[in-house]
Amino acid sequence: VQLVESGGGSVQPGGSLRLSCVASGRFADRYSLGWFRQAPGKKREGVAGIDSDGTTTYADSVKGRFTVSADNAKNTLYLQMDSLQSEDTATYYCAATHGFGWYQDLTSARVDEWGQGTLVTVSS
Repeated sequence: VQLVESGGGSVQPGGSLRLSCVASGRFADRYSLGWFRQAPGKKREGVAGIDSDGTTTYADSVKGRFTVSADNAKNTLYLQMDSLQSEDTATYYCAATHGFGWYQDLTSARVDEWGQGTLVTVSS
């Protein structure tokens, strides 16, 4: 599966952005998708994921501010990010895990494929 992200950019604190990830390839529908991020000097961390039954998983740091959703007909994953904070500045990666879901285990060890990343900068 190939993953292509879009929608990153610069925004002021308190602002919003929406990221998109399009999955393509012969067996794209056999993967579950999610979002990870990596800030400079920090480890890559799971942000949000969605299982085939619609169950969502979020990092504690983004709960209530970020919303993950999927359009299965378009093989597209979205991340709506509201109330952005400077701590959200990072490169955001779309990720795919083979199977029906993350099952609350949104870790890099579960990832089979990565997108190229899109930069989100939150600054005044």
